[in-house]
Amino acid sequence: MTSHADPASATVHGGPDLPQERRLVTGIPGPRSVELHQRKQQAVSSAVGTVLPVYAVAAGGGVVVDVDGNSLIDFGSGIAVTTVGNSHPGVVAAVTDQVAAFTHTCFMVTPYDGYVAVAERLNALTPGDHEKRTALFNSGAEAVENAVKIARSHTGRQAVVVFDHAYHGRTNLTMAMTAKNMPYKHGFGPFAGEVYRAPLSYPFRDGGRDGADAAAQAIEVIEKQVGATNLAAVVIEPILGEGGFVVPASGFLAAIAAWCRANGVVFVADEVQTGVARTGALFACEHEGVVPDLIVTAKGLAGGMPLSAVTGHAEIMDAPHTGGLGGTYGGNPVACAAALAVLEAVAADGLVERARAIEATMLPRLRALQQADPRIGDVRGRGAMIAIELVRPGTTEPDAALTAQLAAAAHADGLIVLTCGTWGNVLRFLPPLAIPDHLLEEGLDVLERIFAASR
Repeated sequence: MTSHADPASATVHGGPDLPQERRLVTGIPGPRSVELHQRKQQAVSSAVGTVLPVYAVAAGGGVVVDVDGNSLIDFGSGIAVTTVGNSHPGVVAAVTDQVAAFTHTCFMVTPYDGYVAVAERLNALTPGDHEKRTALFNSGAEAVENAVKIARSHTGRQAVVVFDHAYHGRTNLTMAMTAKNMPYKHGFGPFAGEVYRAPLSYPFRDGGRDGADAAAQAIEVIEKQVGATNLAAVVIEPILGEGGFVVPASGFLAAIAAWCRANGVVFVADEVQTGVARTGALFACEHEGVVPDLIVTAKGLAGGMPLSAVTGHAEIMDAPHTGGLGGTYGGNPVACAAALAVLEAVAADGLVERARAIEATMLPRLRALQQADPRIGDVRGRGAMIAIELVRPGTTEPDAALTAQLAAAAHADGLIVLTCGTWGNVLRFLPPLAIPDHLLEEGLDVLERIFAASR
């Protein structure tokens, strides 16, 4: 239930002491957030948008508290970043200790053990028992771009294949790899060359084609338009992120990976959004029994600190010349300390199992809502990565306007949700795995209420 209290009395400390409640004391956004947003408009490029202009002062568990004292249920996790929570005590302690020791030396100048320890952990945790190596970077896009560099160096080939509805980042190369024009690509070309696009398995929209058939269609396109002998890498999100949380039909990923192996093509799993327990497995490709040649992680890896990684077969990772990979901030010691604490928390707190429990709560309730509302064309996802696709009743025609309306209604009622999808018609839910059950249920109550009110 929404409570009304004096904003000045709201707790603003993060971590385990933060009350786990939805609390609305002003409209959304409140007056102090409005004031800050006016300052933002005067100081920050208008090209940097915000989904919900409430300005945070604390966050943890399953809530974000704003400057006006409102406490919002968090179904966004900073776009799948705060998997262990926004202020997990282990992460806070590790970061604090590392900051007190040193914040930077540059691993390429005077290295430190945190970088090595993160590499060792990722080598051990990622799928496959082959010998592996890891390189660390800052952002998901940077890691994806480096995965392509590594694949090109290993194969001596140039072409890269990605898929319909893909999102891989905002650098020049990863914009070329991303499928969606607005807001990611429009007006920013020309883009990097030798990037080709293949059809994806999209069960809701491809007539129920099974994974093997969908893969055969994609492979035919790749062989005709690119040719295996020209192809360095196939890069795919095991579950699409910005493209709409699309879960390819069973067998699709495995068939693409097998074709890559047979043709000497590097199979790259972009697990920037899906990795580190988000989907009810440590890595989403594990759901399909796929062992990628290279796997890219970021977002949930370091609890909000900027860190990304490329991990894979030693002979592939070692292909570039010495000095060919790196960057001033890549594998920053503070971010590495956070990542080690995150990976420890994932194991100690049982977060893979927690993601499965969140799925077991969310999917039945959302599917019941789908049965009652013909505007919900599809409910899909895994673990704590769940989405609903909204359409005009009786069709598969996307309804982006309804999606935006419902997202705004959720925000006004104290629930942070995000939209996505090629047509902007998908509501996506990414609760932190630290969210308590009562807030998860209350967030679903809010969704049911706003759907009922919009009919």
